[in-house]
Amino acid sequence: MNRSLFLVASLLLVLFSCTRKNELTLVKNGQSRYEIQLPENAGATLEKAAGELQKYLQQISSAKLPVTSGENADAAKSVIRIQTDTNLAPHTVSYFCDGKNLVLSGADGQSALYTVYSFLENELDCQWFSPAVEKVPAASTLSVPAELNYVFTPDITTRTVHSRLFYENPDFADKLKVSHDAFPNYVPIARVHTFHRLVPGEKFFSSHPEYFALRDGIRKQTQLCLSNEEVLNIVIDSVRTWFERYPDQQVVSVSQDDNTQYCQCEACSQTDAEEGSPSGSMIRFVNAVAKEFPDKTISTLAYQHTRKPCKTKPLDNVLITLCSIECDRSAPIEEKCTDFAEDLVGWKALTENIRIWDYTTQFTNFLAPFPNIMTLQPNIRFFRDNNATWIFEQHSHNPSELFELRSWLTAKLLWNPDLETDELITKFTNGYYEEAGPFVEKYVKRIHEELAKQPDFFLYLYGDPAQAFTSFLKPELLQEYNSTFDLAEQAVDSKPEVLKRVRAARISTDYASLEMARNGMSDDFRLLDDGQIGKALSQHLQRFEQSCRDENITLMNEMGYTVDEYLGAYQMLLKRAGQKNLARGAKVQLLTQPKKYADEDPQVLTDGAFGGTSFYANWLGFEGNNLEAVIDLGEIKEFSYVSIAFLQVTNHIVFFPEQVSFSTSDDGTKYTLLETVSTQHPISPESKRNDIELFEVQNHPATARYIKIKAKNVSKAPAWHNAAGLPVWIFADEVTVN
Repeated sequence: MNRSLFLVASLLLVLFSCTRKNELTLVKNGQSRYEIQLPENAGATLEKAAGELQKYLQQISSAKLPVTSGENADAAKSVIRIQTDTNLAPHTVSYFCDGKNLVLSGADGQSALYTVYSFLENELDCQWFSPAVEKVPAASTLSVPAELNYVFTPDITTRTVHSRLFYENPDFADKLKVSHDAFPNYVPIARVHTFHRLVPGEKFFSSHPEYFALRDGIRKQTQLCLSNEEVLNIVIDSVRTWFERYPDQQVVSVSQDDNTQYCQCEACSQTDAEEGSPSGSMIRFVNAVAKEFPDKTISTLAYQHTRKPCKTKPLDNVLITLCSIECDRSAPIEEKCTDFAEDLVGWKALTENIRIWDYTTQFTNFLAPFPNIMTLQPNIRFFRDNNATWIFEQHSHNPSELFELRSWLTAKLLWNPDLETDELITKFTNGYYEEAGPFVEKYVKRIHEELAKQPDFFLYLYGDPAQAFTSFLKPELLQEYNSTFDLAEQAVDSKPEVLKRVRAARISTDYASLEMARNGMSDDFRLLDDGQIGKALSQHLQRFEQSCRDENITLMNEMGYTVDEYLGAYQMLLKRAGQKNLARGAKVQLLTQPKKYADEDPQVLTDGAFGGTSFYANWLGFEGNNLEAVIDLGEIKEFSYVSIAFLQVTNHIVFFPEQVSFSTSDDGTKYTLLETVSTQHPISPESKRNDIELFEVQNHPATARYIKIKAKNVSKAPAWHNAAGLPVWIFADEVTVN
């Protein structure tokens, strides 16, 4: 042999030997000399960990490793040992090679299970994208570096993503290392907004109104009077009863109800003044409760009026749940919500026991494009850096825009806030959407780029896609997004299941296209062509409906408005749009003053655009007063039908009017009553939270130039409502006359 060739061959032999020497070969050619070893009396969680490791090693390599306990171990075999290690810091995961053995350790059983999933993901490239979609590689030989030594302690120790993907699939939650439920360790009947449960108004208000909030000289059931000693005693008794009923649970929420109508009696107001915030009376009250239960945790909210920190330090067993509901989601909280950021820093100075309640979706429009994905990582990292070890990310729970991506990405960032969002998005889109992944990723990044060009845009949790029709959803961009999804579909048109995933991702642009057509602002998005539904709109509508059916998507928003209701209302909208309308473009004179919405422009009532389920687009609003409008048809005309629509969003104090009267006039001076129509849905605690009602006069022939419409407002929210006594809104849109 040539000396040079001999040297090369010798070097390769040495290198190959070193490689083999510096590796542990767990499986070779589908065979293994390893067994999975558990300690004696391992318990259910460690047994699950061993079963999962065995299952995925077999899926990868076809080798089924036996699972043994310490007393039954085969001394001739090497082992993969799964164990708990009390020397590890709480919540730590750790795996390392120990001679010829591999050790997977956790600080407790759950951490050991997380260690198994971390090992499978980090070292063997297993990926879990949804409960139904995972990627497991195939390899007949499995090796790991002999110097393998991985240790990770998550900074955020309680991680919750409010997504049914995790709540309904606890195995998937374990793989993503998030909690199985929204409020782990909480007494189930005392999770949040508990004042009305602790001191029920139906039991106490009539006999003891002084237990409740004083507002403008009137006692209301909206909140409790926190300076009343009897209230404190009742709350302590209620908390004690709840802990006795649920002895295994550790946390009870003693927290304000979901409104800002807090007590302003002299004693409560004095406390709040001394403390510099309404949170002062709350923290003093909650501390007094927590003192009675030193071995339990009392949770309370820093939310809306109590968000600003006070001066009194919460006791060590008080958990502060700080809520970011007001924040602009178009950029990180530190940039766009500095008041909240300052409040978090302020609470950090008072306590190390902080839970963040953050929000990640548009609750009024689950299926709308909501480009806040790039804010998740900086926000979670900011929370982490300010003592938040418990983070609850309130997503939609139900399916929403890019639901699987958002659920997966948020879980990943809660586990490690220092991961890079771009890299995670690429990994998910390529894994979940396969060949269509680059197109879905392009859409995600493109829509975020367009939002970033609009620094003054307020991306609101309770907004509407119509607010973005002149920015990141303007017609030409929406056309571009649709074209990108066309390419995504083409890339996987031979893979029916993947195609369904792509169309589920596309729901948001289909929905935005439907809403733009409702808005009537672009010739590219029209409700009708020559009186018939256009081809493009028909495709959006059919694909939207089919994708919702395929993905079991039933809700449009948190108010309970269903997909079926939306589709039914859209068909009614098409019918209304197809009607001959003598009022289209007619001049409108308002006799009462609108407020804030639709630029207070009376022409909204006759502009041919139709309001949807949110009051942010095309609805003319009146707060606490009636609507009174005159429609000028331009000349005397014959008609037999008049209608106007009203919106209801009960949790935002938007109710239907009690009644609507229609009057006619030839000269605009003397009016004759045509008809008065009462609402078919009077407000009550059982009212639908989100709805549209059409007030109609039908088959009533008339001749007139002017039509006066007067809608009678309920005026003030009733006593049972969480905004009792506050002015009620009515929202009206689109008058039809024919």
